[in-house]
Amino acid sequence: MTTLTEAPPKASAVLGEPKKKRNLLPYILLAPGVLWLVIFFLIPIFTAVSASVQTGSLDMGFKVTWNWANYSATFSTYNTEIVHSLIYSVACTVICLVLGYPLAYFIAFRGGKWKNLLMALVIAPAFTSFLIRTIAWETILSDHGTVVRIMTDLRITNLMDHLGLITGNHVLNSPFSVVFGMVYNFLPFTVLPLYTSLEKIDPRLHEAGRDLYCSGYRTWRYVTWPLSLPGVIAGTLLTFIPAVGDYINAYMLGSPNTQVIGQVIENEALRDVFGYPIASAMGVILTFGTLAIVLAYVKKAGSEDLL
Repeated sequence: MTTLTEAPPKASAVLGEPKKKRNLLPYILLAPGVLWLVIFFLIPIFTAVSASVQTGSLDMGFKVTWNWANYSATFSTYNTEIVHSLIYSVACTVICLVLGYPLAYFIAFRGGKWKNLLMALVIAPAFTSFLIRTIAWETILSDHGTVVRIMTDLRITNLMDHLGLITGNHVLNSPFSVVFGMVYNFLPFTVLPLYTSLEKIDPRLHEAGRDLYCSGYRTWRYVTWPLSLPGVIAGTLLTFIPAVGDYINAYMLGSPNTQVIGQVIENEALRDVFGYPIASAMGVILTFGTLAIVLAYVKKAGSEDLL
């Protein structure tokens, strides 16, 4: 007979041992993603770090000699390009946020039945090649183009020249044209997360703010802005990360005085027979530098939604 002190048999003993099989399922589902990250993320990073401390040439081959001087040489030789990349990417991110937030706000709360069409118009340029769009702006911003003539007649180029954004009346091949091209190409990356975040906000919260005699600005400051912060952080990250490594805009719309890190990596890797270690060192600096900036930004912003 079974006494009162005896414990009932465990369900796993009665039903067999399916528990262990169920525990393996999450790992099986994660395996393809983990394998992808290992092959296309960790191994390339390890290869880049290894190549960055090598010496040699294409003819003689490269060997790992733990030549850490490649990093110091990179900072001393290409510090201007590093600064350009940071300045242009930060400027692009800030301008995209300033332009994208009102646009996303209008579509989310005032778009009505036209929301889908307006968002389609925001995304539509992305269906055209990145390179073709940049080449188009090279033509539009040329000295003999209509845009530059109008800017010259309105004395806008004089003001931009005074601010150091361009040289003379030459809008092309200037820091302004580089940042302008970056903003044009990366603006959808800011608008999409902002729209998603703003669209989730209940419009009745705005009505409650008006009922409590809050102005439109105070309602936005204390209700809309805090609730949209996850979209702001996501949008700025999605803009900054590709912008800091972009070199197409600097190559097509800039000049030798506006070179960025990406151009240095291309020059060292493809044109210099001794340049692989330097190019790899630049790639490592770009990767880990961007990662450090992103982690610091997310920690400062305090958005748990992104962690």
